[in-house]
Amino acid sequence: MSKETPCVAVCMIDPKTKLCFGCGRTLPEIARWHAMESPERQSVMALLPTRMADAGLVPIAGSPKRA
Repeated sequence: MSKETPCVAVCMIDPKTKLCFGCGRTLPEIARWHAMESPERQSVMALLPTRMADAGLVPIAGSPKRA
């Protein structure tokens, strides 16, 4: 995994919030992640902790991220 991804290799979408349990991204964000420029990725990643907390989701620990 690159440093520019919040992915923890736990790809499960919460049916209620439509957010990934592992990283907090939406399916549309996940689908276009590879096409996003770095500033957009950084912007989305900055929102994820608050987004997860607001949705009442606790991130599921996945595979350790590689640097």
